[in-house]
Amino acid sequence: MIIRPVLDLFLPLAVVLPHSAGPYIALVLIGFAIGILGHLSTARWLVAAGIILIFLGAFLFPVAVSITQESPGQINLPEDRTRMPDTLR
Repeated sequence: MIIRPVLDLFLPLAVVLPHSAGPYIALVLIGFAIGILGHLSTARWLVAAGIILIFLGAFLFPVAVSITQESPGQINLPEDRTRMPDTLR
């Protein structure tokens, strides 16, 4: 199938992506700023560039997180809430 060669190509490239949310949030905010500037100056190519940056920032972050993690994070069960806290007894 075609999926296997695409994954073989994409996995080494995903290691280069940052693992924190900061760069992706900055990319989305820069995309909004460029899009707003494009609307104000009526330049369609700036609006398109802003939309592309927003999409890349919003799309690449979940992809980078899901590909670079070996297993999904564990969900811890909450404590038993039927007990009364010691401070209220």
